[in-house]
Amino acid sequence: MKKYLPILRNSPFFKGLTDNEILSILHCVNATIISKERNSYIFRAGDSTEVMGLVLSGCVLVIQEDLWGHRNILSKCHTGDFFGEPYAASPGAVLNISVIADEDCEIIFLNVQRLLVSCPTACEHHQKLIRNLVSVLANKILILNDKITHVGNRTTRDKLLSYLSAESIRHSSLSFDIPFDRQQLADYLCIDRAAMSTEISKLQKEGYLKTNRKHFELTVSNDTDSGIKM
Repeated sequence: MKKYLPILRNSPFFKGLTDNEILSILHCVNATIISKERNSYIFRAGDSTEVMGLVLSGCVLVIQEDLWGHRNILSKCHTGDFFGEPYAASPGAVLNISVIADEDCEIIFLNVQRLLVSCPTACEHHQKLIRNLVSVLANKILILNDKITHVGNRTTRDKLLSYLSAESIRHSSLSFDIPFDRQQLADYLCIDRAAMSTEISKLQKEGYLKTNRKHFELTVSNDTDSGIKM
């Protein structure tokens, strides 16, 4: 476990904890490490779980999919990111999401239920961890709220501009990379890929943006009626 400490100490879940405290907690929560190949399932909808996952390498997609294979991407988790924590913290909750490896990855599983019982030694780092877990859960709510904001727009154009505007603000720059490829972006915004590609081409021709694969560069007009708001 020691070789993963640089990743763990930079995770918001272990914020404010020493290396020795982190190692102690990993033992307390029955930490286990698994490897997954690209496109393999880590969690499946319909199951329940007592563990949450932290990405040690690679990245994973948190998705919802129906019986016909239509996919709605909720989020993409990279090294240091967590997934499954709301379900792990709710005993008996049935997953309505699946988690899939977007590339070969390593995952560490942590048993959240072990955190939610009283620590017999009332250790300070146990209390820190509970506070950090609340912060992690709150951040997940904010991430999902952003997605609701984007997909709540009526048109493909408005969904795109809402998402790109938010990413620009998050990066504090008009030039930035997004975490999704084109199909993943369409799945995230709940829109048709072909329609989205057509709209991106229109926005480029109209001078609102330039793009190359995952990189976007936005152009903001002083004209308030330009259709893009920053």
